[in-house]
Amino acid sequence: MSTDRTELVWSTPLDACVLIAKGVTFRTASKIALVVGTLLTAVNQGAVIIAGDATLATWLRTAANYVIPYTVASIGYLSPFRQQVSVARRE
Repeated sequence: MSTDRTELVWSTPLDACVLIAKGVTFRTASKIALVVGTLLTAVNQGAVIIAGDATLATWLRTAANYVIPYTVASIGYLSPFRQQVSVARRE
């Protein structure tokens, strides 16, 4: 997915969420989430999964191991494109 740099400009957290939902960070963030999520899962949940003792809670933790790095990588990707909005002071 090719995105024009001007389309990445955002100013509020909601704007950033919309960009992430549109998938503009997918190519970069998904690679990072795959590596980091797999490592975290292996370290934190690997023994439980291998032993066959995984519960719903285990799988939710495993999902978080991928979602959190994806979110962090997406925010990092979008950070340089944040446009500060100055709020006029009311006197």
